Amino acid sequence: MGPAVAALAATAQPVAGWGRVPVGRGRVARPERLEVAPGDAPLLLRGLGRAYGDAAVPALDGGDVLETTRADRILEFDASRGRLTCEAGLSLDAVVRRFLPRGWFPPVTPGTRFVTVGGCVATDVHGKNHHGAGTFGRFVESLVMVTADGRRLACGPDRERELFLATCGGMGLTGLITEVTLRLQPVETPWIVMETEGAAGLEAMVGGLGAASGWPYTVGWIDGLARGRHLGRGILIRGRHATRAEAPAAAPRAGRGPRVPLDAPGWLLNPVLLRAFNALYHASHGAGRRTRLVSVDRFFYPLDAIGDWNRLYGRRGFLQYQCVVPRAAGPAPLAHVLERLAAAGAASFLAVIKDCGPEWAAPLSFPLEGVTLALDLPYRGAASDRLVHALNEEVARAGGRVYLAKDALTRPEHFAAMAPRLKEWQATRDRWDPARRFRSALSVRLLGDPA
Repeated sequence: MGPAVAALAATAQPVAGWGRVPVGRGRVARPERLEVAPGDAPLLLRGLGRAYGDAAVPALDGGDVLETTRADRILEFDASRGRLTCEAGLSLDAVVRRFLPRGWFPPVTPGTRFVTVGGCVATDVHGKNHHGAGTFGRFVESLVMVTADGRRLACGPDRERELFLATCGGMGLTGLITEVTLRLQPVETPWIVMETEGAAGLEAMVGGLGAASGWPYTVGWIDGLARGRHLGRGILIRGRHATRAEAPAAAPRAGRGPRVPLDAPGWLLNPVLLRAFNALYHASHGAGRRTRLVSVDRFFYPLDAIGDWNRLYGRRGFLQYQCVVPRAAGPAPLAHVLERLAAAGAASFLAVIKDCGPEWAAPLSFPLEGVTLALDLPYRGAASDRLVHALNEEVARAGGRVYLAKDALTRPEHFAAMAPRLKEWQATRDRWDPARRFRSALSVRLLGDPA
């Protein structure tokens, strides 16, 4: 087999997702022009590496990795429509820095700016506004892709629609995205009107999210270690873009926060300490409503203020577990998930709950109409494996699913049960990449790709 990056300068190095579980090795090339070299060697496509699990880890140790981050040019912008055409390696951070001062903002954004636009398509990211706006892919007008046989073609909602939909949420397994055209949304200011309110338990939190559907952005922080009558307690957060009449004339001050210089010691994640921290954090917000103006960064990207924050989970890394359960299932499945976590002492100081609107046409897109819960879990080897498998049993039974961009451990049988349109997606992949040129550690684990 000829190397997929033979003509490029490649560097052998460790390759991992943001959770650092698992860690592989790969020959990483960072070209300025995105293309697929002739041959049949497997190739991993990777952006800024912010997928948490093994979606951006090579299928085999020492495999070829094509990193897109140097292909980051803005190619065209139609200021009358907010229509942006860019190379796939452009970061969301660059989009916000360049266009927010001009009155434009991404229509959908995840919880970090440090992802590529191509990565947003490949994972079909969702945000705090899914209940109203849907996922990132809904705002993409066209893609330019390179297929496994080296062909360059355009696709979109009205052209090669099957490939386009399989690529949105397809985790980089349908082809190399080189260019993206999407619609930004107009905003008047770089400020957010944020309202917070305490929620005493899970039912109050889920009910509060539903009642806040008139707000463009809603999210909740949950105390993942609370039990009994406090199970699911947290802080409900609502937001909308501030108008010129509401906002200060000056833009928010940009500043860099601290950087975590080394891997934190294990005692920092002691459940006793985190339980106390969570209780104090919840109490500090109180039960009443508070409204204030905050920056876009503070509302959407609070963790980006801490450089290398993933090191807080120590040398062994961490898992982020995110599931969504249908609204028809009620709050019981989420309560069971939280109870299992609390009983296992799986210390998490980041637990986020959001409302999701209807699912759309992309067969592997994650959200469905219901409630999604995301938790950070320190990795503890076999104990963490057993916990995730138990959670997956609960979620699959409820008709829910897990988010592949944050998954590292799900078994193929659980994934198949959670993805009712998997065969449809596989048929499209069979058409465009029958030899499985594009593969990853995730596709080996879940789809049976050769390692």
